[in-house]
Amino acid sequence: MDEFMQVAIAEAKQGRQVGGIPIGSVLVKDGTIIGRGHNKRVQDGDPVTHAEIDCLRNAGRIGNYKGTTLYSTLMPCYLCAGAVVQFGIKKVIAGESQTFSGAKEFMESHGVEVIDLDLDECKQMMTNFIQNNSQLWNEDIGV
Repeated sequence: MDEFMQVAIAEAKQGRQVGGIPIGSVLVKDGTIIGRGHNKRVQDGDPVTHAEIDCLRNAGRIGNYKGTTLYSTLMPCYLCAGAVVQFGIKKVIAGESQTFSGAKEFMESHGVEVIDLDLDECKQMMTNFIQNNSQLWNEDIGV
């Protein structure tokens, strides 16, 4: 498995260990992680602290996102896909999209290359969470 996705998975697990939703993300430029984060909606009481947003915040102002790749354990939602498009990130690698289809077509329609790795570990992590925390999950995805 890709080393960067392994870090995103570790971020997801870290978030879950502290009572959050198990989604993790990393931003990579020139083979180096420049930002990492996990979903903190529960921990921060902030409805927009999704993993990808936390990752981008932690990367800070980098000026230019050309050549960056965003990794996420789950296909990004429209909120996070909007940030991808806004900042000109041209490649997103998702761990899976079976438990949540996300905004793949939206990103692709804006010139973003989207790769879905369909990883069993990511699917199992989200499946377990959704089964045991359906109300919290539905809140996260706006249902």
